[in-house]
Amino acid sequence: MEAVIIDSGGANLASLRFAFERLGARTHVSCDAREIASAARVVLPGVGSAADAMQRLRRTGIAQVLPGLQQPVLGICLGMQLLFERSAEGGTECLGVLPGTVQRLEAAPGRPVPHMGWNRLTRARPDPLLEGIEPGEYFYFVHSYAVPASHAQSSWALAEVQYGQAVCAAVRRENFCGTQFHPERSASAGARLLANFLRSGS
Repeated sequence: MEAVIIDSGGANLASLRFAFERLGARTHVSCDAREIASAARVVLPGVGSAADAMQRLRRTGIAQVLPGLQQPVLGICLGMQLLFERSAEGGTECLGVLPGTVQRLEAAPGRPVPHMGWNRLTRARPDPLLEGIEPGEYFYFVHSYAVPASHAQSSWALAEVQYGQAVCAAVRRENFCGTQFHPERSASAGARLLANFLRSGS
């Protein structure tokens, strides 16, 4: 099992590689568009701002290659957000794999932004990415932006989480899938999701 992790400038690459390697997968971090295009599986992580991440992806040529990939692709946290058309964070044009706009979460008493911590998923529909994961399982989130579930099409929204409103927690469109949470920091449930992703395309 192999996966190329895109070097999108985030600080979570080491923990992500370790999570995959515990599952017996070989990983490689790359910002080479040609190497990414030929990989068996591709992971797009992200920590930081959408504008900075997209600038890096465009500069390396990855932004031009990634939407056309045919192999399994997994976007994580900001990486999932970049799969959408645009982000309200800086009015950033993103990759356009999924329709919709990423919006800033609204803070409220007892509900700070960023949203940081463990939350339960509500599953919208079954999918191989979530196979073996119990309804209501907890996953770990760290984010200030999200896609409102009310904007989601039932054909690609896999799961939601409540944080003042229902927001998309997992998505899929054909070979592209994404999680707003961090599976590499989500204990056994996160490991199961990563294992499911590694089985895709086999």
